[in-house]
Amino acid sequence: MRPGNLIQKTSLYIFAAMLLVFSGYPFLYMVSTSFKTMGEFFDNPFSIISGSLTLDQFASVFEMGLHTYFINSIIITVASVAIVVFVSALASYPLSRMKFRLNRPLFVLFLVGMMIPVHASLIPIFMMSNELGFYDTLFALLGPYVAFALPISIFIMTQFMSDIPVELEEAAKMDGAGHWKIFSKVILPNIKPAISTVVIYNFVHIWNEFVFALVLIQDKGNMTLPIGLQKFYGEFSVNVPGIMAALTLSSVPVILIFILAQEKVVKGLTSGSVKG
Repeated sequence: MRPGNLIQKTSLYIFAAMLLVFSGYPFLYMVSTSFKTMGEFFDNPFSIISGSLTLDQFASVFEMGLHTYFINSIIITVASVAIVVFVSALASYPLSRMKFRLNRPLFVLFLVGMMIPVHASLIPIFMMSNELGFYDTLFALLGPYVAFALPISIFIMTQFMSDIPVELEEAAKMDGAGHWKIFSKVILPNIKPAISTVVIYNFVHIWNEFVFALVLIQDKGNMTLPIGLQKFYGEFSVNVPGIMAALTLSSVPVILIFILAQEKVVKGLTSGSVKG
């Protein structure tokens, strides 16, 4: 190996190790602290080694209603992501595979939706939720979550669908397939990486969304995890190990969805959307 290549590889390994430390230490700190007692935390607050490994903090956060916030987040996140994937796939199909006069203007209009600031829509959405009777329910969150997730999702899926060879679609038409059959049997199987990307991106974003949940939800029984975690802060003290236990549990679904879908995302980045 040439000295220049050796130095380059060594530098990359050092950089990767530093990146691992900076990104991995906060996660390890969160998990290890969740197994500490308050006494152990105050004795050595920055240590990632726990002596007792107690589960008391996990039991206490469930007693304070974490399961309710967890279930609410699961319901609204899964429902929102499912609607976003379905609607964005249907919208991306004509935008990418059909030629008509308003094709590009409609696509640009969807992209403009990515530029709308979330905070600029809080008051109109709050008033609309009141008018429709959805305020302080999970339905109040469904509309904003889906609406703000659609532009980027349509953009991602449209780009993937545009790369699918036209020959596949023409072969399906020769076999007598209509638009719906082409969409379900040809297009969807070839955009699995795009679907995985949309699922991961929107799941993480909606799972951690705070602003809309803060404005549109007041009842404790309807709160999602980001809002419910505020309830673990006391008036005069903060149970840090308890908060870390709640954060550890709340990160589990995001980690699982990433592990399950990351393979298709990486495959899409390396091999494209054409299946041989």
